[in-house]
Amino acid sequence: MFIQTEATPNPATLKFLPGTDVMGANGTANFVDAASASGSPLALRLFEIDGVDGIFLGGDFVTVTKDEDTAWEVVKPRVLAAVMDHFTKGEAVITEAAQAESSEDDSDVVVKIKELLDTRVRPAVAQDGGDIIFRSFEDGILYLSMQGACSGCPSSTATLKNGIENMMRHYVPEVLEVRAAS
Repeated sequence: MFIQTEATPNPATLKFLPGTDVMGANGTANFVDAASASGSPLALRLFEIDGVDGIFLGGDFVTVTKDEDTAWEVVKPRVLAAVMDHFTKGEAVITEAAQAESSEDDSDVVVKIKELLDTRVRPAVAQDGGDIIFRSFEDGILYLSMQGACSGCPSSTATLKNGIENMMRHYVPEVLEVRAAS
């Protein structure tokens, strides 16, 4: 197995491409610590590596965020070994079924927003090793969360305000502003 790596706009985050499905069509998963990763054997294994601060699992990639005190030269070989070992053994990435987000109660506006996020925004953000998650839409304000490499990235605010906000306002006039969810 050959695992490629890609830099992301966030210098503390590196994208690992194992050449196989990670989450596939099952969406994404974001883990900020080992406690939140209890349903993912892969994420738990990666959190055992000193210096790993966050794990984001995408369709065909694993994004790892390191702490500021640890160099990539130390973390990267350990992450590569853990990812290779995990997939070579054929272990599950996620053991617990993720609860599907219900869209039955979504308004027409929210349905349009989610469709734009899924078709236009998420694929572009995934190229940088991250994801963007719909949180809420209230009084014309769209709240989104950046995950993976995009969380804490210096350009994430510009992405939200200049890119996503302009697109949303164009296609969904009800959107007046886009803000990062806290």
